[in-house]
Amino acid sequence: MVHAYILIQTEVGKAAAVASEISGIPGVTTAEDVTGPYDVIVRAAADSVDELGQLVVARIQNVEGITRTLTCPVVHL
Repeated sequence: MVHAYILIQTEVGKAAAVASEISGIPGVTTAEDVTGPYDVIVRAAADSVDELGQLVVARIQNVEGITRTLTCPVVHL
């Protein structure tokens, strides 16, 4: 299982709607509004890195109001 944090920038005033929509996507564990350089932080899980990439590119980045994403896979050192 691969876990990642996805940091999301949204259009002004869209953070709550983006977080709400993303929270319903399978594979998304949490989606929360935050302050700072990013507007929403998502925790997601997938069976492989390829599946995680598909989740981000095909599902999350297609949510209306998102301007940029940064995916940070969790590593176990």
